[in-house]
Amino acid sequence: MKPVILETPRLLLRPLGPEDAEAVYLACQDEDIQRWTVVPSPYLPEHAEGFVNQISPDGWENDTLYNWGSFTRDGALVSSVGLSFPGRPGFAEVGYWTAPQHRGRGYTAEAVSAVCDWAFATLGTRRLEWLAGVGNEGSRAVAERVGFVFEGTLRSYLEQRGERRDAWIGALLPTDRTAR
Repeated sequence: MKPVILETPRLLLRPLGPEDAEAVYLACQDEDIQRWTVVPSPYLPEHAEGFVNQISPDGWENDTLYNWGSFTRDGALVSSVGLSFPGRPGFAEVGYWTAPQHRGRGYTAEAVSAVCDWAFATLGTRRLEWLAGVGNEGSRAVAERVGFVFEGTLRSYLEQRGERRDAWIGALLPTDRTAR
């Protein structure tokens, strides 16, 4: 798929590019991002460069990961929001992280909502899933604000740095968005 730009009242969502490597690197120094996501730890400049120069563009080209950076209108990186595709037609998984200085303002929920609405309208997605390590209250708050319905705990579901972890799972259906 050709990369897509989305807009919300406060944010511009666009594919990350080489000019964003430093902002991604700085955001991923956050211990919560390293604790709760699969980004490498320690997170080095070459990890950010690989993410913006290879992983993100390859995902769009191969239809395996559609990833956006969400930016304030003055150009500050707020978050990364991605859709991945587990190989089941009509299904996608949404994942995200938020730069620490932008937490608690509703930006990430705004960005995730835009991505979810786009997935339903453009891709014909029938079910979006959200997964997070048990205890990741920030991620859960964003998911619930967007309208994801908490469905339970998957035991030993996630693998992070060679360790198995329990995961929370929630889902969002197109009808959940129209009911809001």
